[in-house]
Amino acid sequence: MKDKIYDCAIIGGGLAGLSLAILLSRKGYKVILFEKKKYPFHRVCGEYISKESLGFLNHLGLATNQIDYADINEVLISAPNGHHLLRPLSLGGIGISRYFLDNELYKIAEKNGAEIIQETSVEEVNLIQHKYHIKTINNTYVAKLAIACQGKNSNLNKNLKRKSLGPKENYVGIKYHIKTDFSDNRIELHNFAGGYAGISKVENKTYCLCYLTKSKNLKRFNGNIKKMEEEILYQNPYLKNYFTNSEFLFKEPITVSQITFSIKAPIVNQMLVLGDSAGTIAPLCGNGMSLALHASALAEKNIEAYLKEEIDLKKLQEIHQQTWVNQFAFRIRFGALIQKLFGKTMLTNISIQILKQFPSVVDYIIKKTHGKPF
Repeated sequence: MKDKIYDCAIIGGGLAGLSLAILLSRKGYKVILFEKKKYPFHRVCGEYISKESLGFLNHLGLATNQIDYADINEVLISAPNGHHLLRPLSLGGIGISRYFLDNELYKIAEKNGAEIIQETSVEEVNLIQHKYHIKTINNTYVAKLAIACQGKNSNLNKNLKRKSLGPKENYVGIKYHIKTDFSDNRIELHNFAGGYAGISKVENKTYCLCYLTKSKNLKRFNGNIKKMEEEILYQNPYLKNYFTNSEFLFKEPITVSQITFSIKAPIVNQMLVLGDSAGTIAPLCGNGMSLALHASALAEKNIEAYLKEEIDLKKLQEIHQQTWVNQFAFRIRFGALIQKLFGKTMLTNISIQILKQFPSVVDYIIKKTHGKPF
């Protein structure tokens, strides 16, 4: 409220927002976080986290040794015609659902003293006399600093009219949880015309099946997801097998539209931007969750320096922008480049056959899209 001034207001309760709320609130800062949905809930996400983030998750207070996550150490990639390659993942990853993970981080943030405002969208943020005024439908809140971690379809993003930097192409993301016959230590990426699907184990003997498709694929079938899957995804024999021989646990798939992979500015409307709001890495790289977590880990000390008045807002923004570019810009651009090899039937079929002959190239690509433990 206007009569209470928070140290930090965080807009968006995904991995970047929640982890930053935990880091700051446990140091005694007054933190408020806004999330438009109510925990727990599902998000469209491949639900694979590179092990570069495992130590950080423990640092946040998540007892990963007590969680039934999947330990993933190999990747299988298939072309639309069914040809495939199989490679080990040197660092590996874990499979864990966002339904579980986000809810656990939300509980840790609240336990540490962060104020979480759920089912609330931020409409507008203005910097007035060195304080951020955060406006929702019902109230206005004031904070020394505001951090943007909101989703791309949020009211705030629409009001800010944010634009991607560089060329973009719209995709649709669709996710299911299923029961199926699958190798628990593997993540698989299966290509089809205009997109690709990932499958890997999460907790409770459940598997995440999530795919990305160009919007025009869905438009071809007037928005009929099932028809599109039967006509396009089933052309890949792996996908046909999973779709026809699995138990689907959702009544309807979880969907998100207007996905792009162009880099966005890490500063908007005088706010630092973290997570997917600053740039989304192609899902085939399997590393979007780690990027969101790492962004908060890097931002914490700079934000604290600002709150302690060791640096001013301009310096904070300069440091944040440079840090973000140094750490993530290359990986996002590299992921976008690799994505161009996928989703085009003939090119993907040929690429998989060639890459099978040069496994070291595959290992190099995997290495370049992943970071080091932090």
